[in-house]
Amino acid sequence: MISLVIPVYNEESLVDLLFERTIASLSTITEDFEIICVDDGSSDNTLSKLLSCYKKDKRFKVLVLSRNFGHQAAYTAGLTYAKGEYVAMMDGDLQDPPEVIKSMYEKLLNEDYDIVYGKRITRKEGIAKKTLIKIFHWLFKNFSNIDKADNVGNFSMMNNRALQALLSIGEKNRYLPGLRFFVGYNQGFVEYDRLERDSGEAKMSFNKLVKLAFDAIFSFSDLPIKFCLFTGVIGIIIFFSAGVYVLLDKFFGSALYGWSSTVLSIYFLGSVQLVFLGIIGEYVHRIYKEVQNRPLFIVREFVN
Repeated sequence: MISLVIPVYNEESLVDLLFERTIASLSTITEDFEIICVDDGSSDNTLSKLLSCYKKDKRFKVLVLSRNFGHQAAYTAGLTYAKGEYVAMMDGDLQDPPEVIKSMYEKLLNEDYDIVYGKRITRKEGIAKKTLIKIFHWLFKNFSNIDKADNVGNFSMMNNRALQALLSIGEKNRYLPGLRFFVGYNQGFVEYDRLERDSGEAKMSFNKLVKLAFDAIFSFSDLPIKFCLFTGVIGIIIFFSAGVYVLLDKFFGSALYGWSSTVLSIYFLGSVQLVFLGIIGEYVHRIYKEVQNRPLFIVREFVN
């Protein structure tokens, strides 16, 4: 049996096409499958359209969350309810083509992999967004000790053994592509072109993308702490050089007595402290969320 988990949020314009393409794609592999669409607190007609699709084909199941818990939490909810021997993950905007799932499945069977993920060759976003995404993937790849993480997202397929390992991780600030690499096992990839949206607008806003990037970097990299160290060392060098300049200007120039050195040190050290406090605050906030131990999601209904 194959399970396909798809989180959706305000995607009423894409639901019918999503239903048609996923059903057609999985039917080329086997008739024994389930598609779990996780409605992440949609405020439009997404849920009613999902339920209509369920009536057409009972393999198209609907997991309804009590409110919007976020992209990664919705994925986790769907993975928790998945019953397949092989489980695939795919976004609901159809930018990741469901037809690629067959290639992932064949690679799992024929090449003895536990996890096969999609690796994007090209993507159709705007220049600004594409540039920011490239910067994030470069930082994550080079500072997380996961050298295969560039141009990789949630789109993937794994066997049940790898899935249970992934679900055993109880972190609240989740970045699933990173956690997927963390569990290990034999992992391969399938290359594909990430497509444009057929309709509607992207639901991952800039702020949500930044939060996801922060979750990834703070969870899998010591870059922020190293940044503090490097900033401190650079600050010491700059302040020492500026101090030498002020002393020389005092003896050979016309610098006001005491003003330059005082203002320079106050502004510089104050700025460094604010940077450090911000980084420490990010860690404290994440520790607080882990200590709270609130559930990642709350299910209102599972239409199965």
